[in-house]
Amino acid sequence: MASLLKDIYSKEFYEGFSTILTQHIPSFSKKEFLKRIFTKDFESKELKERMRHTTTVLHSFFPEDYAATTQLLGKIISSLRENDFGEDSLAFMILPDYIEVYGLEHYQHSVKALEQVTQFVSCEFAVRPFLLQYGEKMMQQMTKWSLHKNHKVRRLSSEGMRPKLPWAMAVPALKKDPLPVLALLENLKNDPSEWVRRSVANNLNDISKDHPHLVLDIAKKWKGIGKETDAIIKHGSRTLLKQGHAEILQYYGLDGGNMQLSNFKILTPKVKIGDALAFSFSIRNNNTTTQTVRLEYAIYYRKANGQLSKKVFKISEKPYGPGEQAEILRKQKFILITTRTFYKGKHEMSVIINGQEKITGEFLLVE
Repeated sequence: MASLLKDIYSKEFYEGFSTILTQHIPSFSKKEFLKRIFTKDFESKELKERMRHTTTVLHSFFPEDYAATTQLLGKIISSLRENDFGEDSLAFMILPDYIEVYGLEHYQHSVKALEQVTQFVSCEFAVRPFLLQYGEKMMQQMTKWSLHKNHKVRRLSSEGMRPKLPWAMAVPALKKDPLPVLALLENLKNDPSEWVRRSVANNLNDISKDHPHLVLDIAKKWKGIGKETDAIIKHGSRTLLKQGHAEILQYYGLDGGNMQLSNFKILTPKVKIGDALAFSFSIRNNNTTTQTVRLEYAIYYRKANGQLSKKVFKISEKPYGPGEQAEILRKQKFILITTRTFYKGKHEMSVIINGQEKITGEFLLVE
């Protein structure tokens, strides 16, 4: 049986971590620490509950003086590194969580701690309450971090400022006006770290959902700076491309006008939950010149209320010469996962060529 993600907070983890704490907290009792961690309801706690529970227990052992605690965090991280504890390990999100919970009223000390801790484990979630409470002041700090010598701090500046950072506290000001974010991203568009550049692309993609014109302006402004920056633009435009946004299609020269689609077949008109939908079609470039072709398909999933919800999947994007054609066979699995519930009944699908839905079909999902 596969272990659950919450089980990163295991007895072995706490045994090892408490050994490190013993080295730096004179009054620390390993026995008492483990007793407070493993409460009667510990097993029933999910991942984030275990993280916050650990944070609370740590608070009872850490110094009352928050400034002293931030210095202690640095010493703990040094020992964790010396003892080969997993850097960037999800389990150590307890360290930024501590800053988030207990450091919000201690701005200067917390900013220094965030800068240090994020070099061991990312602090992108922990900065969100500071952005909410300190607004422009914290945004200026994030921009300053975008010029930091350490790539993990630079990534924090982008990731922490994402308007729609998944699973994170919302910062409405970033959604309403992302211009401070774009100013920060200017500093990172040529970053040598791929990890940072991917965060920049994800940030642009977030912005595109509410302010597509801003991302289109950035695409035009950054075009041709370099292959890495071009890749940022492409990944940052993925939602606009899936939506078939006319201007981004034009930007990439994606014209579906003379692309011929034929022989479309749904090979499995009845699909059992747990099996796969199979379909095929032919495509031909009827242009007299080479045409870049972005092939996608959409599944219109049936929802609980009977309405359909569209989700787009990419097949390929490549050039087709004049008269070139291809036969496409594709499968879409309907295997149950925790993030999606399937509802039996009529579903629809479509084939999309360069942002244009060319043909649709129906299939039945059954148990």
